[in-house]
Amino acid sequence: MNPHPLGLPIVIVLVAILLIALCIRRLRRLRHGDFSKGRRITERVLLYFAVFICAFLACTTLYNAAALRYYRAIYPPPGKIYRVNGYDMHLYCTGEGSPTLILEAGWGSNSAAWAKVQPELSKVTRVCSYDRAGFGWSQPQPPPRDADTIARQLHDLLQEADVYGPLVLMGHSAGGIYIRDYATHFPTDIVGLIFVDAATPSFEDRESPELRATDNISRSFFYAFAAATEMGLHRVVGSCAPEPGFDTPTGTRIAQLQCGILLSSFWNEYLADRQSDEETINTGPYGDLPVLIFTRDPKLEQQSGRLPPKLALEFVTLLEQEHEGLKRLSTRSRRIIAKGSRHQIPRDRPDLLNREVATFIQQIRNNDQRTDYGTTTTE
Repeated sequence: MNPHPLGLPIVIVLVAILLIALCIRRLRRLRHGDFSKGRRITERVLLYFAVFICAFLACTTLYNAAALRYYRAIYPPPGKIYRVNGYDMHLYCTGEGSPTLILEAGWGSNSAAWAKVQPELSKVTRVCSYDRAGFGWSQPQPPPRDADTIARQLHDLLQEADVYGPLVLMGHSAGGIYIRDYATHFPTDIVGLIFVDAATPSFEDRESPELRATDNISRSFFYAFAAATEMGLHRVVGSCAPEPGFDTPTGTRIAQLQCGILLSSFWNEYLADRQSDEETINTGPYGDLPVLIFTRDPKLEQQSGRLPPKLALEFVTLLEQEHEGLKRLSTRSRRIIAKGSRHQIPRDRPDLLNREVATFIQQIRNNDQRTDYGTTTTE
C-alpha cells in the first residue's frame, strides 16, 4: 500500500526537465542568432537562473518523495488498513466502551491531528480516528471530494472495520461539515455531535466582498504552502522539526509525515467546498440529539493581526453568530469558547477537549440531563 503515489512528483520533475530543455534550446539560439550584446547577456542570465531553479525544484521534489517513502516505512500506520471500495483507508481505534467516538480531522489534516486528544479520551471510551482519502495512510481517491462522498466513505470504512453504533461524531474545522452530512444520511446510530471550531455551510455566503477577498488570498497562500511542501522545500530548510508538546519519537513522526502532504488532495476538497456547503446547509435540526460546540477565542483572533481590524471584527462577529446557530441544531446543545486558543483547538487546548468531551460521553452513556442547555460559556 502506497498512500502517497509518485504521480505528482514525477509530473513536477518531468515539467522541470522540459523547461530545462527549452532553456538550453534557447541558449543555443542565442549563441548563433543575430542579437544585440545586451539582449544576449540578459537572456543568458535569466535562462541560466531558470535552469538552476528547475533543477533545484526537481531535486528537492525527488528528495521529498524519497524521504516520505522512508518515513512511511519506519513509521507504519498506528491503526489498521482496510480495503474500502477498492482503496486502502486507515482507521485507528483505541480504548474500550460505548458510545464509540469518531474523530473527523479538519481540512488538510489527518488522524495525527488528534494525537493530544485520542490517548486521553481512550481512557473513557472507544475512540477511532481515520485518514480521509489522500491524507495520512489512506490512498487518494478520485473526485469529487464533497461532503456526501466523504460521509459515505467513512460509513463504508466503519462497516468494513465492524465499528457500529452508538456513535458520537467529533469534527474539527471542515470536519464539522462532514459530520453533519454523516448524521443526516446515517442517523440511526448517532447519539451525539461535537463541533470543534467547525466550519458552517452558510458562513461564506454571509461574508462581505472584502472579507471574502481576504479569504481567497489566504487560500492562495495555503496552496502555495502545500505546493512548496510537495516540492520538498520545507525539508530542505529544516521546517520538518518535531511537533512540540510530544515525546521526540511521536513529534518526529507527526512532523515528518505532515511534510509529505498531497497537493491534489487539498485541491480536490477545495473544489468541492461549495458543493459540500450546499449539501449540508439544510441539514438538521436533530431533535434532542446531544450537541457540544467549541469555538476559538475571539480576542486572540482580533489581536492576531491576520486581518485588518474592521475585517477581524466582522470575522469574529460572523463566527459568533454561526456557532450560536449551531446550538439550534438540537434542544440539548451548549457551546464553550476555548480561552487562549485559536483555530487549532485540538493542539492549543487539548485539556479542554479531554475534560469536556469525557463529561459529554459520560452523560450520553448514563442518559443524564443537564440544566445548562442553550448556554455559551468561556473556559
